[in-house]
Amino acid sequence: MSLEEYKGVYVFAQQVDGEVSGIAYELLGKAKDLAKDLNAEVTAVLLGYGVKGLADSLAEYGADKVIVVDDKELEVYRTEPYAHALASVINEYKPEIMLVGATAIGRDLGPRVSARVATGLTADCTVLEIGDFTDNMTKETIPNQLLMTRPAFGGNTIATIACPYNRPQMATVRAGVMQKAEPKPGAKAEVINFDAKLEKNSKYVEIQEVIKSVAETVDIMDAKILVSGGRGVGSAENFKLLDDLAEALGGTVSCSRAVVDAGWKSKDLQVGQTGKTVRPH
Repeated sequence: MSLEEYKGVYVFAQQVDGEVSGIAYELLGKAKDLAKDLNAEVTAVLLGYGVKGLADSLAEYGADKVIVVDDKELEVYRTEPYAHALASVINEYKPEIMLVGATAIGRDLGPRVSARVATGLTADCTVLEIGDFTDNMTKETIPNQLLMTRPAFGGNTIATIACPYNRPQMATVRAGVMQKAEPKPGAKAEVINFDAKLEKNSKYVEIQEVIKSVAETVDIMDAKILVSGGRGVGSAENFKLLDDLAEALGGTVSCSRAVVDAGWKSKDLQVGQTGKTVRPH
């Protein structure tokens, strides 16, 4: 592997039902910062069916280029066609850095793609920066590496990881920890239509039906004020006090994993390491 061949910061621009997920815009904002340090371009990789019209929104949030793989097989997320498509893009265009959101889709897709392109993956990152890496064995200092920081051992310590000898440097990034760049209305990106040559095989699952749940709660990721409770609240009925306080403050109730496990509140309201990471507004 010739590391010099790998250039640019790439972002997997997750979309669902023709709508770009917020994490994609957050990653583009961070990608712009990383690309500035590397004097590189930012490229969004957009997979789906009938999604070419989303390229402009990605450009407004910082993409210099958008690689579009538009195929009927990508209409609904399935592991095999998505992994094949993203790995094909990486093998063809050779990005130096590949960022994926740590969503349900990203956590399924990221490690499979990293295995296919023979590189490492740092999962659930909270900090990304460009810096020098020193090899403890050779004592060699390697500049301009992606330093990927994530909680480890149940959040009891913080680990910073580098991938100096393989490319791309891949990371999944938690939603809500990176800042979206201010959009530039009217910005345009170079759009590249790429044929990933998708062919059905035995690993393609067949989706019989998609049942969408209707959320009855607001997204806590968008809330400016959270009133959060844990096991100490005592019961589902006692959460009425928190509900009333949140209403008085113009906020939203959130909760711990113990509360969700007890069935007092829904998973959508869970915060923390196993829930949603909420960035202060």
